[in-house]
Amino acid sequence: QVQLVESGGGLVPNGGSLRLSCVVSGRPFSNYHMGWFRQFPGLVREFVGAIDWSGSNTDYAEFVKGRFTISRDNAQNTGYLQMDSLKPEDTAVYYCAAQDSSSFHFTGSQIRTSIDGYTYWGHGTPVTVAA
Repeated sequence: QVQLVESGGGLVPNGGSLRLSCVVSGRPFSNYHMGWFRQFPGLVREFVGAIDWSGSNTDYAEFVKGRFTISRDNAQNTGYLQMDSLKPEDTAVYYCAAQDSSSFHFTGSQIRTSIDGYTYWGHGTPVTVAA
């Protein structure tokens, strides 16, 4: 069974930075594409960004381009979401997700941006950006 555990959330001032981590266990991390999503109270999770199994390809939501960077270290079974220039409207619970790379071709399918594209999820880590 694949398990994902996020960490690194917290309170940060407007304009500050945080780096979220997502440790994957249970199966080789390199087998999986990884996505990052966030959720505001009462709303569905929205796509933040994703990275393919190799780390060679990434995709970002328009509202985070230039501010957030996704990376991964397959040897450490860990994915990262570096968040810079944070704004109060980035306040949310952030989730990492993983999907077997054989399920879809990363660059050939938009499902990488959908919650339906991922089977395995972490429990989320809250991020609060002070106004």
